Amino acid sequence: MTQSVVVQVGQCGNQVGCRFWDLALREHAAVNKKGIYDEALSSFFRNVDTRSAGDGPDIYKGKICSLKARALLIDMEEGVVNEILQGPLRDVFDSKQLITDVSGSGNNCPVQAENQLISKYVEGILGIASPPSSRAVGYKVYGCQYRENIVEKLRKTAEHCDCLQCFFIIHSMGGGTGSGLGTFVLNLLEDEFPEVYRFVTSVYPSGEDDVITSPYNSVLAMKELNEHADCVLPIENESLFDIVNKIHQMINSGKLGSTVKPNSLVTSSAGTAKTVQEKPFDAMNNIIANLLLNLTSSARFEGSLNMDLNEISMNLVPFPRLHYLVSSLTPLYTLADVNIPSRRLDQMFSDAFSRDHQLIRADPKHSLYLACALLVRGNVQVSDLRRNIERLKPSLHFISWNQEGWKTSLCSVPPVGHSHSLLALANNTCVKPTFMELKDRFMKLYKKKAHLHHYLQVDGMEQGCFSEAISSLSDLIEEYNELDASKGGLRTDPSRLKIAV
Repeated sequence: MTQSVVVQVGQCGNQVGCRFWDLALREHAAVNKKGIYDEALSSFFRNVDTRSAGDGPDIYKGKICSLKARALLIDMEEGVVNEILQGPLRDVFDSKQLITDVSGSGNNCPVQAENQLISKYVEGILGIASPPSSRAVGYKVYGCQYRENIVEKLRKTAEHCDCLQCFFIIHSMGGGTGSGLGTFVLNLLEDEFPEVYRFVTSVYPSGEDDVITSPYNSVLAMKELNEHADCVLPIENESLFDIVNKIHQMINSGKLGSTVKPNSLVTSSAGTAKTVQEKPFDAMNNIIANLLLNLTSSARFEGSLNMDLNEISMNLVPFPRLHYLVSSLTPLYTLADVNIPSRRLDQMFSDAFSRDHQLIRADPKHSLYLACALLVRGNVQVSDLRRNIERLKPSLHFISWNQEGWKTSLCSVPPVGHSHSLLALANNTCVKPTFMELKDRFMKLYKKKAHLHHYLQVDGMEQGCFSEAISSLSDLIEEYNELDASKGGLRTDPSRLKIAV
């Protein structure tokens, strides 16, 4: 059994990560009735309990002290990490695997005077101080300051794995810590563990983001993602917000009526519209957590057609830089009446290719597919997969040399509260408008040299870093342009397109 490690960086990364661990424990508890440490649990948890196997951890009643998440929690603002350590999951995290600007090694030692000065730069992420949140501080200052500490804890985490296969990095692109330290850690992982896959879940800011320098942070981070990630799952805040709102409106309008099964909403831990309304960010984080649950289901549970994580990169990324995958998740709720499984199953496949279920605002149906993966969970047959692929293929435009570029996975264990689910991952040129919009927002600031001084006063940060970053993003956009211009036939000579190996 292979193992994976989750690296949570910044406020967003740690909040999403917390939801992932909570929901993962619920899934394992639903399957592992005896509560004994097994191979499925070992994929993302290690057992530090010294009791005999028959007295294994009770993962249902909060007695989870013998399970430790294979995770590293990093945040220079200690608030979110402290909240996690005071919550119901506090025993799941090893105190030695935490890095904050206050603790450094998981304890509560006082803040050093020099760190207090540096912290003023990153307070902008909370909207309570100036100057605004700067990726330069996260990458250049905190990265250098905590490099050895991060490397040591990454190695310790890896030592607890029998067969380490993948690192999952969760971070935001707009804030200073998430974009700066998040991509700094990505670099470290490539240096220290070059053979281990690096999957990055990146949350992109909206156009009305309250961090005014988020376009700078995002474009600077994009350069690192282009060069050092194996796969990136871009998530847009606006898409998450739209999904939560649509579910809320459907319930309030009575369109779903009483047919919604209790505790079935992907967007809410309690499964109530009230929760979705009162805690929109929790609901949005839950959607990302469910994406990760489905992505890792084959690594955690049995299935007739399980997909290894490395197969995603090998089959969906033909060109190394074009590794941005559009994700869509369905269903977002479960209906109480499940007596028409075939029709609902087909609808699930159709929904996976509709905008309403995508975690990024894009239009893959009218863009070019390089490859597509369907990760299905529940009581679904291979024949159901084949039937729906044949049904959908005529409406999807695949690149000429990969017309059969489908990768499929069948995991027998559905998410809690669902009879089946589907995660679709598409390598599609439709991500280009998202990157073009980000470039435009960057240039509006950069042409005026607005807020540049917050970055350039950091040692090691030069204006050339900005020109290199925007050049990297422009090259990426041009690579997508060349594919679109060729209509999938590659009639042009895309010299910058290198085959992934």
